[in-house]
Amino acid sequence: MEKIINNFLQEVGQRNTNEPEFMQAVSEVAQTVIPYIVSNDIYHGKNILMRMTEPERVIMFRVPWIDDSGEIRVNRGHRIEMNSAIGPYKGGLRFHESVNLSILKFLAFEQVFKNALTTLPMGGGKGGADFNPKGKSDAELMRFCQSFMTELFRHIGPNRDIPAGDIGVGGREIGYMFGQYKRLKNEFTGVLTGKGISWGGSLIRPEATGYGAVYFAQNMLETRGASFEGKKAVISGSGNVAQYAAEKIIQLGAKVLTMSDSSGFIHDPEGINEEKLAFIMQLKNVNRQRIDKYVVQYPKASFYKGKKPWSVSCDIAMPCATQNELDSVDAKTLITNGCYCVSEGANMPSTPEAILNFHNYNVLYAPGKASNAGGVAVSGLEMAQNSLRYNWTRDEVDQRLQHIMKDIHQACVFYGKEKEGINYEKGANIAGFVKVADAMLAQGVV
Repeated sequence: MEKIINNFLQEVGQRNTNEPEFMQAVSEVAQTVIPYIVSNDIYHGKNILMRMTEPERVIMFRVPWIDDSGEIRVNRGHRIEMNSAIGPYKGGLRFHESVNLSILKFLAFEQVFKNALTTLPMGGGKGGADFNPKGKSDAELMRFCQSFMTELFRHIGPNRDIPAGDIGVGGREIGYMFGQYKRLKNEFTGVLTGKGISWGGSLIRPEATGYGAVYFAQNMLETRGASFEGKKAVISGSGNVAQYAAEKIIQLGAKVLTMSDSSGFIHDPEGINEEKLAFIMQLKNVNRQRIDKYVVQYPKASFYKGKKPWSVSCDIAMPCATQNELDSVDAKTLITNGCYCVSEGANMPSTPEAILNFHNYNVLYAPGKASNAGGVAVSGLEMAQNSLRYNWTRDEVDQRLQHIMKDIHQACVFYGKEKEGINYEKGANIAGFVKVADAMLAQGVV
């Protein structure tokens, strides 16, 4: 079996040189899915996983724009349309200087499995640009978003490809892109998700990824007769996902001890309560300042420059920042300090070595393709509401989100049961694969 897996990865690697993040994502899936394929004749010999690693379409384009000083700038835009076997392409747009083909292909590949797990009819895609929105004026952001959409609009549509937000793309950027799409197409359609509530958005869409990751962790804890009540949680990040994960954890009775950004992390031993979280939201969303300002307002907290929060003793850890932020040493530190539940709010935030440590010590570990699927799930619900020309209430959307996260958990348990417990990584990979693979088989070699 090891030889079969290595041969597969070697072949994929030869076709995708210099793409480490993408190969990491493919390798993680291959380790659990290939043994399942070999043991099930319906999939064996059909080369389905190889077909799933090859995007249906890769779009790259120039994005010229003019900054406030009148200088012409040029960035590179991308859209990876990975797989449409179960529905139109669905996945976020990321604006960050690190954006490249490897990162977007890994995100698109993960998105295929994540979207399949939601049970909603959505294929997988991802896109973005190597544009850094930090420090840009509203006028610069608008000009960039309009230029980006002037090319992207040719390739998307409500029944073809429906982008959403991601790192660097929030409600403001979605608004600018939606306005340009509407102007170019002369139609009002649900072509983007994450829209404002007054123009086609869904309630709790901003909260959905963070809430969903907490709901998934709640389901995992219940398998051991536990809950969030009275627990200690550490969170990385301080953006959208981290903020709403913290909000829901506080509501469920746990104490949030940390949050972070690229400058370092804050540790508040008294806990980040609702008032303190509101301060962080103001700090990050409105003032757009660094997390170290927290300790000025709350001097009993500490700021650790350039550090990650995984050294803080906790019961539950939620990496909600970016890929590969939690390595093997971090995982061992968490385990030594009593952490027994890890729910990923970011995409692929744990390295393969960290994940191996979680498995070896029987930690409840939820991979991002399962635990952070709440965001795209509510994006799917937003698409449904757009089609109906109707808005559900906040409670209705939240109940549907909780139901979807419970269904994802059950699918992971079904395919991930082992003698030692539940391997959520294996369960998520196989459950997502089966849904997409069955659709691909039914549709022939396309």
